[in-house]
Amino acid sequence: MHNTQPAEYDRIILGIDPGTNIMGYGIIGCTGKKVSVISLGIVKLDKLDNHALKLKHIFERCLYLIDTYHPDEMALEAPFFGKNVQSMLKLGRAQGVAMAAALYRDLPIFEYAPRSIKLSITGSGAASKEQVASLLQHQLNFTETPQFLDATDGLAAAYCHFLQRIPVTKTKKPAKKAGSWKSFLDQNPERIRKTGKDT
Repeated sequence: MHNTQPAEYDRIILGIDPGTNIMGYGIIGCTGKKVSVISLGIVKLDKLDNHALKLKHIFERCLYLIDTYHPDEMALEAPFFGKNVQSMLKLGRAQGVAMAAALYRDLPIFEYAPRSIKLSITGSGAASKEQVASLLQHQLNFTETPQFLDATDGLAAAYCHFLQRIPVTKTKKPAKKAGSWKSFLDQNPERIRKTGKDT
């Protein structure tokens, strides 16, 4: 799903559901309390045999999404527990690579456990992926049904972050260094303390 219509939003949130076989993503635009789905999809990785190549592809695709849609924040579904240690290790690497792409573009990162995401959207931390997808379709008013639920999982991470009402934080450029005492005072006039009869 891809919305090609240009629109202005107060903030754009990129949601990622990391995985080593399928990575899901969803991008929402927010204006006040109104939320629109900008894009929704998956990145298939199962045909790549080498785990390192999968990680490289995740990094490149995340950079592509960031450079294309210019999100203000990234929200990730971050599972913290699992029975299979090897699977959790690979999943953690995939998550870390997605985070590295966000950090590379100075994008703030927010992590949410699957249960927290389900709870914020459905009211139940034990909801199924199908229930989450159905409620998202109703709440965000989109009709297309993604082929894979990983896409709605990525969208759910983004929408969960929106529901937390965390203020967007724009990255500030570092202050220009003063080359001399005079230029420092010119850049920081409030640092000058005047004394005398007129104070």
